Amino acid sequence: MKVLILSGTPKTEGLCCSCVEAAYAGAKKGGADCEIIRLCDYGLVRCAMCGDGWGICRDEHTCVFGVDGFTQIQQKIAKADAVVLDTPVYWGDMTEAMKAFFDRFRRCEARKGESGAMAGKPVLLIASPGGSGNGMISCLEQMERLCRHLSAKVYDFIGVNRWNSSYKIAAIEEAAASMVRGAKEA
Repeated sequence: MKVLILSGTPKTEGLCCSCVEAAYAGAKKGGADCEIIRLCDYGLVRCAMCGDGWGICRDEHTCVFGVDGFTQIQQKIAKADAVVLDTPVYWGDMTEAMKAFFDRFRRCEARKGESGAMAGKPVLLIASPGGSGNGMISCLEQMERLCRHLSAKVYDFIGVNRWNSSYKIAAIEEAAASMVRGAKEA
């Protein structure tokens, strides 16, 4: 069992990093091998909408600019049995690094339907707004819409802020462990 955690935070400590650590601990507790990918470490470029708006992504399901790390991450998602998406909330949405990756990923994978890299896989969605705590629900909605486009199965939605983190961090660990156990039994 392999779990891939995709983190959209540019930081190396703080609330979102605590969420990533909890998901990692939970996946390990459930008996999975686990890998964390920090999307901000890759310098991913935004989708260039090649050609007439659809480059080779539509028919060949790859990105012409995949050498920036995109293709490597796409392949790791395909090999994973379950996925965790964790992002701070910026302006009610995922971080720009996570959006840049998934804008391209969705173009490559959505038309594959049930054979796509995330199709049928359980996905744990985590959004952690700082500051005011606003935007959590709209961010989770965007993440859910992404999963629908990719035919993934949302396992759970967890919103974490500075007021609820004392119990939500523990919930993330338990959710990840439960997701792993459930995927193993399926």
